[in-house]
Amino acid sequence: MVADRGAERTPTPAPTSSAGAELVALLTAAGQTLACAESLTAGLVAATVADTPGASAVLRGGVVAYAAELKTLLLDVPAALVSQVGTVDPQVALAMAEGARRRLGATWGLATTGVAGPGPAEGKPAGTVHVAVAGPAGTVTRALRLNGSRAQIRAGTVEAVLRLAVEQAGATGATPAPPAEARGTVALATGPEADRDPTDPTQRPEGGRDGDTPAT
Repeated sequence: MVADRGAERTPTPAPTSSAGAELVALLTAAGQTLACAESLTAGLVAATVADTPGASAVLRGGVVAYAAELKTLLLDVPAALVSQVGTVDPQVALAMAEGARRRLGATWGLATTGVAGPGPAEGKPAGTVHVAVAGPAGTVTRALRLNGSRAQIRAGTVEAVLRLAVEQAGATGATPAPPAEARGTVALATGPEADRDPTDPTQRPEGGRDGDTPAT
């Protein structure tokens, strides 16, 4: 089961690019790259990373997948999983992060999914957010309960996923781990990798730290 480091409702932090700059510095030093899979943030994570000079050395690209079917088509999120739990779920965030990492051929995959508001969606209140980071040691997720306006919730989501990525990249250090072969953002994956189910605990690596529970 995928868990997180405590889903506490907290004030949404003010937008900042410091986490993006820190992540770019870490990955540049390690010779690593990142890719983004975004739903409610709609490209803000990738844009925040790109605000840092030198980001082109680490940012492979991103997929904005608002619609559920695009999460399946472009990021390999299992359709059965979406039918069962909806799109605002830690396992969906996990599958999005792993899909971005695999499809875009990056060392790290970052993902966001949730309810930006102002009203509820899928039976979940505004501010319910799940972020995930997939990397060399595995994939971790974090659940958020954010307050504020739609813009504040989206900004807080960006900050949270970048901070989680900084934590994971800092823990991994410069240990090399080749990502899966890049397959692009539209063409469907083929072969054994396409059949891998991110929800199957026997097919996913372990990892994580600081109370964030890895996929098991």
